[in-house]
Amino acid sequence: MKIPRVVIAGATSGVGKTSVTCSIIYALQKHGFSVQPFKVGPDYIDPGYLSSISKHETYNLDAWLMGENQLLTSFISNSKSDISVIEGVMGYYDGFGGDSNYASTHHVASLTKSPTLLVLDASKTSRSIAATALGFLKFHRNSRIIGIILNKIGSNKHELLCRSALKKTKIPIIGVIPKNSLLNMPSRHLGLISTLENKILKSQIEKTSKIISEFIDIKKIIKIAKNSIDLTKKSKPGHKKTKTTIAVALDTSFNFYYQDNLEALRREGADLKFFSPVKDKKIPSCDGLYIGGGFPEILGKSLAKNQQMKKSIKNLSEDDLPIYAECGGLMYLTKSILSENKKYKMIGLFDAETKMTPKMRLNYTKGKIISKNSMSDKSHNFQGHEFHYSHLESVSSDSKFAYLLEIGEGIKKHRDGLIQNNTLASYGHLYFDSSNYAEIFVKNCVKFSRR
Repeated sequence: MKIPRVVIAGATSGVGKTSVTCSIIYALQKHGFSVQPFKVGPDYIDPGYLSSISKHETYNLDAWLMGENQLLTSFISNSKSDISVIEGVMGYYDGFGGDSNYASTHHVASLTKSPTLLVLDASKTSRSIAATALGFLKFHRNSRIIGIILNKIGSNKHELLCRSALKKTKIPIIGVIPKNSLLNMPSRHLGLISTLENKILKSQIEKTSKIISEFIDIKKIIKIAKNSIDLTKKSKPGHKKTKTTIAVALDTSFNFYYQDNLEALRREGADLKFFSPVKDKKIPSCDGLYIGGGFPEILGKSLAKNQQMKKSIKNLSEDDLPIYAECGGLMYLTKSILSENKKYKMIGLFDAETKMTPKMRLNYTKGKIISKNSMSDKSHNFQGHEFHYSHLESVSSDSKFAYLLEIGEGIKKHRDGLIQNNTLASYGHLYFDSSNYAEIFVKNCVKFSRR
């Protein structure tokens, strides 16, 4: 199966991968190509930028969450545009567990057999840039690196010095981008800026991408992408007949969802109805509820004021509506969120309080599901991901947990997944197609509708 594609990797985090990737997508579109973006790793924030510029939903590619076979299936089945562009994560060879290549950008490039462009920050080096490039090229026997993009070049002289040094490596230079603070993408600290409803941000992304694209040889990238080797065709299972309705919280507070998870629910027969816990007074008529991650503390005051919405969700949970909530969704279901010395009253379904902290908890998770819940009908091992700047305090001693963690911090003493009624809420995020989570959740929703 012919899938023109390219990976945009970085020597380290912070070299400008997202800016370069957005610019390449912009340039490809200006040349008449439709582009399907992908993001390596469990990140929710960068995909918003890629989706904004490409006008296509971004899919995550993470071997830890998905497994190698499912990752390849997702990539092939979702590569329906003219060219697929994959943005890497961290440094090119940075995988799970320090000395492991597993789940790294290189791992994903190898699984998808994709040519790779390496972005290098040249701001504090000249001749040594060649040593860095050569090191990445030779570090693995099949690096898949076929070109480099130099970012943050200080002057014409600086560019000449870098080009002269790199000439000896025989690694093609695909782009040379000048150092300019105006070319940095807007800050994504804590995800305070969401591309979901921010027209100003979308305009900034497009303006920055347009400028950077002028310093990239897009014709070479098109040639590289088109010369990608064929992959074996894979397709996802067909969609089942629609048999239930699931409400999904989606606004500036809750917008961290894996696109594959939403599609898995649809595939199992769910009609998804999106709503805003901030603006709407009640959730749509439904048989189940999914509240994803995000940053509810940012709009804590607005969430707290919406008494009708909070009461509606709590009453539905007490009526045994199947509910699944992740991270931000978990925080919303606790009694309150304390942020910057301000306490916002939340739904209060769980007898616990959320406190924001400066410490980021970013982990892959691994453990065992030990209790039957709305997403799983039997005990089994699982792997997931957690990313949060908060923890729960005053968790009731008689709280029931669904997950026992081997890896990850969770809610309390390596436990995660609070259960109340038919509600499951956790700090950890699940990839639905790593098990039959979507199937079980939809079945529970159908069962609820038939009461």
